[in-house]
Amino acid sequence: MGGIPIYGVSSLLFILLTLSITSTALPTPSSPKHHHHSQSSTAAAAQINSNSVLVALLDSHYTELAELVEKALLLHTLEQAVGNHNLTIFAPRNEALERRLDPEFKRFLLEPRNLHSLQTLLMAHILPSRVGSPDWPQPSDPSRRHRTLSSSHHLHLSTKPTGQKTVDSAEIVRPDDVTRPDGVIHGIERLLIPQSVQEDFNRRRNLRSISAVIPEGAPEVDPRTHRLKKPAAAAVPVGAPPVLPIYDALAPGPSLAPAPAPGPGGPHHHFDGHSQVKDFIHTLLHYGGYNEMADILVNLTSLATEMGRLVSEGYVLTVLAPNDEAMAKLTTDQLSEPGAPEQIIYYHIIPEYQTEESMYNAVRRFGKVKYDTLRLPHKVTAQEADGSVKFGAGDVSAYLFDPDIYTDGRISVQGIDGILFPESEAGEPLRKPASPVKVVTKPRRGGN
Repeated sequence: MGGIPIYGVSSLLFILLTLSITSTALPTPSSPKHHHHSQSSTAAAAQINSNSVLVALLDSHYTELAELVEKALLLHTLEQAVGNHNLTIFAPRNEALERRLDPEFKRFLLEPRNLHSLQTLLMAHILPSRVGSPDWPQPSDPSRRHRTLSSSHHLHLSTKPTGQKTVDSAEIVRPDDVTRPDGVIHGIERLLIPQSVQEDFNRRRNLRSISAVIPEGAPEVDPRTHRLKKPAAAAVPVGAPPVLPIYDALAPGPSLAPAPAPGPGGPHHHFDGHSQVKDFIHTLLHYGGYNEMADILVNLTSLATEMGRLVSEGYVLTVLAPNDEAMAKLTTDQLSEPGAPEQIIYYHIIPEYQTEESMYNAVRRFGKVKYDTLRLPHKVTAQEADGSVKFGAGDVSAYLFDPDIYTDGRISVQGIDGILFPESEAGEPLRKPASPVKVVTKPRRGGN
């Protein structure tokens, strides 16, 4: 192999070597009608050998990209491309695909129905020509536009005044990392995401603020407890002024009493409810396991907008969010009726601000507690069970599964492991109203 070790040899290497051996050692007779086609195919396959740039994708830096190529079913397409001309591959390192790529975006790419988006993304990393480091434009030259194997996408190569070579907005961290007779591989710092793929991903979730790259400040999940990590409190140096101003620390008296919170329908709208709702939905997606709940709030219904309006008007809300396993148990009949998804979610929203601690203390003290819901006049019952809080009763009960997923003082999100229904819809027979009884008035004795 020319002294260059190849790690993690997978089915890609096996297929390419098999094609090389077959094309050189087993010429098959063909009819004159297809003779020219067979010759061109054989010539293209003969060029794919152990020294091919495609095999070099199995280098230790690029095994993640090679796996994506296999899952995208692009082997045959790339075999034909490398047989026709040299290739230039911009390959993100494994760390870029493992650490900097949003897990939700990676799941989006690997879903079978999004195969076209995955193929578009990978083909946008490959140029049908050889572009080495000497071919890059100088810092004083304008960027050069190159067509990729994805017909709808082009890449722009440029050089910064510092001499750093870039492709679009990604820096080249390993120029000419792998050179082969049929192509060259440049290592880049991160994945290049075409605008069409980004739009498909955003259209799926309908959340324009969610990028395919994890934003700074995104919530972190503790792998041991699967709960959101609480930000560490900033250390206060010795002699520094107190974190809480003295004015705010004073007990509120007649002249220091804070202004009352705006009531429902207040004219000032002190709270940005829409941003808070978007923030908690964003947290649900990054927390994992609650994608269906977020999808119903944003795509299937307009409940996210309604909740934002309520919070802006001064309401506080506690959302009992069923996880994806619970949502998967909903049947088509339960969701097909007009307004059915809204009614289901309304029963999971409590117009109070409750945390896991406050609800557990309440059920420990009072036994059973009934909370109002936005689905009037129905209430949801909570009680203590197995050291946790249990909602509902019988087969339609649900336990508090992921406590305090999101708490900001206005919106509280508590994860539960089941779907809740009012008692009249939980499979219990409705009590039929008693048939009216005909009352016959008897004449009073001695009456007129």
